[in-house]
Amino acid sequence: MNSGVGPSPQHQPQSEAAKSALAVTQTLFRTFLLTVLGAIFVYILNISYVWLSGILTVIAGVLGVVVLVRTIRFKQPRIVLFGTISGLVVTAVMCLLVLTALVFFQQITTLENCARSALTLHAQNSCQVDFQNSIPSGLR
Repeated sequence: MNSGVGPSPQHQPQSEAAKSALAVTQTLFRTFLLTVLGAIFVYILNISYVWLSGILTVIAGVLGVVVLVRTIRFKQPRIVLFGTISGLVVTAVMCLLVLTALVFFQQITTLENCARSALTLHAQNSCQVDFQNSIPSGLR
């Protein structure tokens, strides 16, 4: 009969090294998530800052891989693993968005400038039609 005396195998006290590894991984994970969110917000802000969004996306990718390796190596909680994988998927999508914005930088800049000065719905629609016509026909 188990009297419940002593630590159970599931709740063994963690060593100082394990606690330190968990703290570092959690700090890196938070930094990774903030970098991903920063890249998204900068991308949404203005096409002129696509270079900053690209830099933040690359940093997020590197941090994501580091956190993923640390999570697997040190057997960190599954929520960190799930969050890291999700963040890396978002980072991959951001990478595609940044590359697309770089390829069509001139067209997007023209669209933003036109839409900024368009006061009526007809003017906004005209901006969108002009943008669609400026993109090569194979990509429409």
